[in-house]
Amino acid sequence: MMGKELTGRKVLIFTVSAFAVVVGVNLTLAYQAVHTFPGLEVANSYVASQEFNTHLHEQQALGWTTSIDYDEAEKVLALRFEDEDGKPVEVRDLDVLVGRATSVRDDRTPRMVYYNGAFSSPLDLGGGFWTIRVTAAAEDGTPFRQRLQLHVDG
Repeated sequence: MMGKELTGRKVLIFTVSAFAVVVGVNLTLAYQAVHTFPGLEVANSYVASQEFNTHLHEQQALGWTTSIDYDEAEKVLALRFEDEDGKPVEVRDLDVLVGRATSVRDDRTPRMVYYNGAFSSPLDLGGGFWTIRVTAAAEDGTPFRQRLQLHVDG
């Protein structure tokens, strides 16, 4: 018993269908890439680059180090600032943005509360890599900015 004959029309339909699937997937991925990536870091990159070194030297003069911890069981994010002697620093005007590097869909701005040497906030983070953007100021008004990476196993 022989199968149906393979005709030129069937080959054409198969080829056109295969290319349609490939083009459809590419268009979908291109649309998602353009519409989910924020893209813009600063409004004017030239002005930002002119101020970068000044802010960098001011921030380094503070002598601060930061650390981030996430307790997966308690779902609490903790952020610590320490001076050059390892003592906790209570900053002012703290702003924290937690999100993914490739999308603004999961961005969150937790309300951080200072207690016992650390700023903390309840926050339910899914598994994977998270970017934490920290903006704060010293008591004298010196700006402090840092981007931290966090990996959550869950």
